[in-house]
Amino acid sequence: MATLMLNSSISYKQREIVKAAINIPRRVARIKIPGLRTGGFPEQTEKPLKIITLVENGNPNPNQPDPTVVAKLYAIMEAVADRVEMHRNVGEQRDNWNSLLLTSINSMTLAAAAMAGIAAAAGGSPAAALKISSTVMYVAATCMLSVMNKIQPSQLAEEQRNGARLFKQLHNQIQTVISMGNPTAADVREMMERVLALDKAFPLPLLGAMLEKFPAAVEPAVSWPEQRRRKAISRGNAGYNGWNGKLEEEMRQVIRVVRVKDKQDYLRLGEKALKLNKFLAVTGPVLTGLAALGSALVGECRWAAAVAVVGGALASVVNSLEHGGQVGMVFEMYRSNAGFFKMMEESIEWNLKEGDLERRENGEVFEMKVALQLGRSLSQLRDLDVDEFASKLF
Repeated sequence: MATLMLNSSISYKQREIVKAAINIPRRVARIKIPGLRTGGFPEQTEKPLKIITLVENGNPNPNQPDPTVVAKLYAIMEAVADRVEMHRNVGEQRDNWNSLLLTSINSMTLAAAAMAGIAAAAGGSPAAALKISSTVMYVAATCMLSVMNKIQPSQLAEEQRNGARLFKQLHNQIQTVISMGNPTAADVREMMERVLALDKAFPLPLLGAMLEKFPAAVEPAVSWPEQRRRKAISRGNAGYNGWNGKLEEEMRQVIRVVRVKDKQDYLRLGEKALKLNKFLAVTGPVLTGLAALGSALVGECRWAAAVAVVGGALASVVNSLEHGGQVGMVFEMYRSNAGFFKMMEESIEWNLKEGDLERRENGEVFEMKVALQLGRSLSQLRDLDVDEFASKLF
């Protein structure tokens, strides 16, 4: 009996020892030993390496757009939308300037002319008061008219209308880039440059940034940045990207017609509008100034009353023709149209000069865009004649 109990005790202890021998490796397996990290547990080192790779690349899935790029494009789009509203508001304000200043100046001029006529007919102390009042109103009208002719409110309003339209166009283009998917940092840089180019072409402030209203020579309005080389995109079309010899010759024909006919015609009309505006801008203040001098000399010279009355009447006619007819706005419209054709010309030339067809804009899409911009169908664009104007819109 004692022997049996001893054997059982030994057997039990052996089981205890065996159990302990089995558990020892499990406990050791849970201990992090620096010397065994790379050799003993390769499956534990894969995840940290994978995380590092994702952080370095910035975009875990190359087929998905980079969130940072998309966020930047949305930020630009918000700024562009704000500029659209700013240009609309400023444009309305400056259009109001034109109508209110014209009404006020003409009212002052006609009232001063009437006072000068009454003073010449009346005589005495009442005539002296009327003469002084007429002179003061003429001087005030001359100063106000000089400022108005300098800033050209109708031309300023047209600039802001063009700015609002082009910023709205840029806003739509950014939406298109985002919706097409996979925008790049190059798209962000291009949109930023276009925003800055539009800011420079259509400034909002007057002091220090206003465009020259009476330039020495008429140049097309430039509102776009310099063309940059695009990244080549493989579209699986044997490398032709929608271009062929016939399309290239068609685009060269468009350039020739736009350069010789459309752009030159609007530059010619712009020069005429500029000359007329310069003449009217000088004539108006000169007439009111002479009328002020005549009003001051009423009762002392026989011709003074006639100069005061006739000068005021003629000044009102000149002001109405210049600002009521918005000659400055017409000049800006011609200049902007010439700039539109210059931009089209440069865009076509850039695509034709690019030797790598994959870096060009898709030929079929580009042809359709040119046709729509000129107000033509594709068949009309292909049959464009040198003797006619390229655009059917303006």
